[in-house]
Amino acid sequence: MIHSVRDRLAGAAKLFELAVFPSRCKICLRLLESPHDSVLCRSCVDKIVPDRSPACPRCGRYFEGAGGPHLCASCLNAPPPFSCHRSGARYQSELKDAILLFKYRKYQPLGGPLARFLYDALRREDAVWTGVDLIIPVPLHRRRRQDRGFNQAEVLARALGGLAGLPCDAGVLKKIRNTPPQTTLEHGERRTNVRGAYEVVKPEDARGRTVLLVDDVYTTGATLAACASALKSGGAGDVRAVTLAQA
Repeated sequence: MIHSVRDRLAGAAKLFELAVFPSRCKICLRLLESPHDSVLCRSCVDKIVPDRSPACPRCGRYFEGAGGPHLCASCLNAPPPFSCHRSGARYQSELKDAILLFKYRKYQPLGGPLARFLYDALRREDAVWTGVDLIIPVPLHRRRRQDRGFNQAEVLARALGGLAGLPCDAGVLKKIRNTPPQTTLEHGERRTNVRGAYEVVKPEDARGRTVLLVDDVYTTGATLAACASALKSGGAGDVRAVTLAQA
């Protein structure tokens, strides 16, 4: 309840800011001409498009160059605990700018358009959606959430659930250890950093179900793997994942 009230206050504060100072796109600084534009202009939004590059069907890592989808070497040698992951696009250009505004500048209203982009990008991915029972956001530790005012993954997950017609439950999975941000660590340190950091606190809601994890950015996959491991240990039948962007 406390988180819900805090999230609403943070969102209301940002909406008030946008209502009082609605004039310019936060990326390109052009004047906002449409009454429906609040943070980004239509031109910048239209530049956020899906990446259709071939990718590993398991971890979703994009391949460079030509060729079709195939299992990457990492998934052949050590498959992740999630059965499928897909990103909407690469972490660059307008999408990267929008995520940074959403996550660190606290433009919570961007959650809706970003979730719409992700849903449209992945809606035909049967491996992602078929049989999904429940959407779960990657949780923040309570201290990090207090500092930020909201969990960006939860905002995305709830909006995505609404678009897909699926329930979202942010109370199943909890982050029990306040780890250093993954962005401050080398790739090799990230898996150790989040190992054992997540716990299923409502196992009855996960047991035997097909769960879709939602997060903003996929880099090494360490965070998704740690969450998926916790969910599988808590009884989830299958864990899949989607992210806005892939770094």
